[in-house]
Amino acid sequence: MQIATRTEGQRAVLRLSGRFEFSAHREFREAIDRVLAQQGIDDLVVDLMDVDYVDSSALGMLLMLRERANSAKLGLVLANPRGMVRQALDIAHFEKLFVIS
Repeated sequence: MQIATRTEGQRAVLRLSGRFEFSAHREFREAIDRVLAQQGIDDLVVDLMDVDYVDSSALGMLLMLRERANSAKLGLVLANPRGMVRQALDIAHFEKLFVIS
């Protein structure tokens, strides 16, 4: 998986691409740490448009991110999930926990 990070004003965007699975846990955690260390960030968007696969550990990483974002008082959006990724989020009822756009 690849992670590209950009800042748009007070919003940080993490654009993920490829397979979001256990092997990406360290890279994902480090990207989150960098975002949370930035001053002036109010919202975090995780752009899933280019993610073609998620496993259960990826769902767990998103839950961990939710906890950390809540602790930091950041808004969190999962954006652009498609295909199998959207299906996995729906099956896990993530719409009850996240804003999904």
